[in-house]
Amino acid sequence: MFSIEHEFDSTVITLVDEGPKPLQEDVVINSFAECVTLEQLDPRTDQIQRITLSPEQVRDLAAALDLPEGVYQIRETPHHGE
Repeated sequence: MFSIEHEFDSTVITLVDEGPKPLQEDVVINSFAECVTLEQLDPRTDQIQRITLSPEQVRDLAAALDLPEGVYQIRETPHHGE
């Protein structure tokens, strides 16, 4: 299950684990213009762990989900008329 909320400066997506137990803590994704953060509570330390990705890293992650094992580099191609 997940929810999507639009805030003033970001879009917030919350992923809720509904799989078999043991369940993982919710993952909160904040999408800002300049970066994307992923946050999850670490129950061992009772602290929020945060990862920050650049827009390019998010693009690469999305591409990697559909590719076989290997090393890749995405290159922007010029659009017609540029």
